[in-house]
Amino acid sequence: MAFYTCKLGSADGRIIEKEFESANRDVLRKNLEEQGFYVFEVRKKPLQILGAKGLARRKLDNKELLTFNQELLVLIKAGLPIIQALETILDRLSKGKLAEILTVVRDDIKGGAYLSDAFEKHPAAFSHLYVAAVRAGERTGDLPQTLRRYIVSMKRAAAVKRKVLAALMYPTILVVVAFLAISVLLIYVVPTFSQVYAEAGSALPVPTQLLIIFTTTLRNYLLLILAALVGSWFLFLRWKETTAGHYLLDSWKLRVPLLGALITKYAVAGFTRTLATVLQSGIPIVESLKMSVGTLNNKVLERNLLTAITKVEEGMSLSSSLESVRLFPPLALRMLGVGEATGSLEEMLEDISEYFEEEIDQNLQVFTTAVEPAIMIIMGLVVGAIIVTMYLPVFKIAGTVG
Repeated sequence: MAFYTCKLGSADGRIIEKEFESANRDVLRKNLEEQGFYVFEVRKKPLQILGAKGLARRKLDNKELLTFNQELLVLIKAGLPIIQALETILDRLSKGKLAEILTVVRDDIKGGAYLSDAFEKHPAAFSHLYVAAVRAGERTGDLPQTLRRYIVSMKRAAAVKRKVLAALMYPTILVVVAFLAISVLLIYVVPTFSQVYAEAGSALPVPTQLLIIFTTTLRNYLLLILAALVGSWFLFLRWKETTAGHYLLDSWKLRVPLLGALITKYAVAGFTRTLATVLQSGIPIVESLKMSVGTLNNKVLERNLLTAITKVEEGMSLSSSLESVRLFPPLALRMLGVGEATGSLEEMLEDISEYFEEEIDQNLQVFTTAVEPAIMIIMGLVVGAIIVTMYLPVFKIAGTVG
């Protein structure tokens, strides 16, 4: 999700400039136009260093937000008014981002604001999705149930994320160790051998000569090479932030064998879980879909979903619209169709999320099982090739003597 500053024309002729959080520019513009605004301009806000007005941009990590929601739920269920519940939470908090934000939220509520409106002033801490769910809970008079659903959703999302990170940890360590080992060989070990061969004055095989030239160049221009790599990385990051770059990179991710399928299932699992939570809060289907777009975290999938949402607005069923953009596998689409036909869409979305999470577990096992030995084999081949290349002159001399 990103922040956008919008210049709008209201129905009564006023010009309004306001900040919003949205998955992308097109979704935000469409939502504002549907609300009756004339959109003059939508510009993305650059990242800024925290200053006097930085409180609204202070981000909370998921653990802080989860803990806060759990405490708020318990206090509301105990019968405490919102203001007293917030003050109770503030009493146990030490100074920090959450304490500062909740102090402002409490003061806004004392001034007559709704809880959702007070949260909405801090888009980095409380996402648009979260604020909308809280607002729906306020409208239906069932805020505790809304918070409970959101807490369950956050816990499940965190559990899946932990599994993914844990599965990728060991392959990452192997790659780092392999890179360091090969770097030591090229920068320190090979030059030592080349010095010995230079003093001996014997003719070297072509592979050994090429390796020595490569390592000599690497050692002599190491700082320049590192500077070029760092510069290239920063250019890549800037390119990635462009619309075309972000879309192209996300497209490449989906095409990577094994990893692409894992990314798609992870994105769709998060989307269906979020959509179920929002729908259960009483928010209409089209608005819920638009709010859930950002949970995919992939521009290609987001564009496909926006196409599906347009078809839903035109009267097509959710399962048919998703089938037309090939976002879900056939089994999930059949489950979704059954959910629509029986009026149990929210429950079926949760089942689909669980189905994808099980698929993610299986994919992770296959991925780690395949990647770990592959890294070891590649590392062994590279190290072995370097060692054999450096020992070729020794083998040549031994053969001549024999």
